[in-house]
Amino acid sequence: MQTDHPNKVAVVTGGGGGIGLAISEQFTKHHILTVIIGRDKEKLNAAAAALGPLCHPICQDLDDLSSLPGLVQQIVQRFGRIDILVNNAGINQKKDFTGVSDEDFLRILHTNVSAVFALSREVVRSMETAGSGVIINISSMAAQYGIPKVISYTASKSAIEGMTRAMAVELSPKGIRVNCIAPGFIATDMSEKALNGDVERKQKVMSRTPMGRLGEPADVGAAALYLASDGAKYVTGIILPIDGGNSIGF
Repeated sequence: MQTDHPNKVAVVTGGGGGIGLAISEQFTKHHILTVIIGRDKEKLNAAAAALGPLCHPICQDLDDLSSLPGLVQQIVQRFGRIDILVNNAGINQKKDFTGVSDEDFLRILHTNVSAVFALSREVVRSMETAGSGVIINISSMAAQYGIPKVISYTASKSAIEGMTRAMAVELSPKGIRVNCIAPGFIATDMSEKALNGDVERKQKVMSRTPMGRLGEPADVGAAALYLASDGAKYVTGIILPIDGGNSIGF
């Protein structure tokens, strides 16, 4: 058992690609031991190989809520503690409102809300013992204003922002800071699926983004690094847009 690792220990869900990989890259560059979790073993292993010895992959389906206490226990036993949790893993669905089935809706909420809650609860139990910790949730512009054809995703990310505030108020007195990043339109596989083939939507995105371009995953990674750092030691309960001004664009 490794109990006295000199590095901070972070857990990043969905850390094998996109925004999660960019966050993990920032963490490992700054000497934070980073456990990346996801369902795609090959993608995780490739990410770990690229990021080096401070990155450790764990293949796990976070939708299996009953497995999460054991997962957290495994990480704590192996690395001694969890200092930082980034709840990045999430799924989306683009579908007309009336075409969304009950099963569709619940599936998105299960992954994007229930799994985030259950994993956070288990990690917080460990952080409470240490008397310190940082949790960073990942939201979306979908929670900032109405976007058509993503009702399930919008509901889930709105829940994440509300949970962030509630968690911050309850957990900050215990030394656990909780914040949220709301990425705008970032150049990832997920955003490409949402925008490619939908010229009207892409034009609307670009026209109301004052910076006039999509963001990069590294932009979100830098924000996560800040929120996880001692430089943000008096910051809790915020929703931080990383969006090139999209949320205030005309």
